[in-house]
Amino acid sequence: MAQAKVYDLPTRLFHWLFAGLFVAAYAIAQLTDDDSPWFTQHMLLGLILFVTTLLRVVWGLIGSRYARFSSLPLQPSKLVAYFQEILSTKGRAYFAHNPASAWAAVVMMALALGLGVTGYLMASGQKETFEDLHELMANAFAFTVVAHVAGVVLHSLRHRDGIAMSMIHGNKTPAAGAAPIKSSHRLAAMVMAGTIGLFAFHIYKNYDPAQRTTQVFGLKLFLGENEANEHEDDND
Repeated sequence: MAQAKVYDLPTRLFHWLFAGLFVAAYAIAQLTDDDSPWFTQHMLLGLILFVTTLLRVVWGLIGSRYARFSSLPLQPSKLVAYFQEILSTKGRAYFAHNPASAWAAVVMMALALGLGVTGYLMASGQKETFEDLHELMANAFAFTVVAHVAGVVLHSLRHRDGIAMSMIHGNKTPAAGAAPIKSSHRLAAMVMAGTIGLFAFHIYKNYDPAQRTTQVFGLKLFLGENEANEHEDDND
C-alpha cells in the first residue's frame, strides 16, 4: 500500500533535535563531575533543549493536523485499551501517534520544560534547592525515552506500517479513514531551525569559559562552580 504524509517537517526537525540534545546533555551529566569544564556543555545544551521544546509547544497549538496536541489520543481509556489490544491481539493501527507514543511525547516535553526551569533556577544560585528535583526529572526522562523506543520496536513488529522511519521522511502506511496532510511546512521548519540556531549562537557567544557563565538576554547564569563563587562562599 502506498504511504501518505503524516508528520510535517517542523515536527520531524523537533523530534531529532529533541532526542539529540537530551541524549548529549544526559550523557555529559552522567559521565562528568559538576566541576568538570565539560559540565557547562550539559547546561548550555539544556538551555537549547528548553527553547526547542517551547517552539514545539507553539507548533502543537498552530501546526498541521497531526502536530497539534488536540490530535493526540490522550484519553486514559484509550491508553488502557491500546495496551490490552497490543498484548492480546495485533491491535488497532493508528495513522499518527498511538496512545502510548502520544503520552510519551507529552511526558517528555513536560519533563524537558521542567528540566529547563529547574536548571535555570540552579544556575541562578538556587542549586541546593532544585538539584534533587532536576536529577529526578532527568532520570524520569531517560526512562521514558527507553520505554518509547521499546514501544516503537514492538509497534513496528506488530504493524509494519513504517513508524520507525516516519520521523525521517514523514510518511506512513495510512490507516482506514486516515487523512494525510497536504504540506510539509518547510518555511515553518526554517523559522524553527533559525530561531534555535540564533539562540544557540547567542548563549555560546556570551559564554565565558573562565568564569563558567553565559548571558541569556542580559541575565547572567552560572554554569558551575567557579573561583568567584568559591571566594564568596569562603567570605560567608
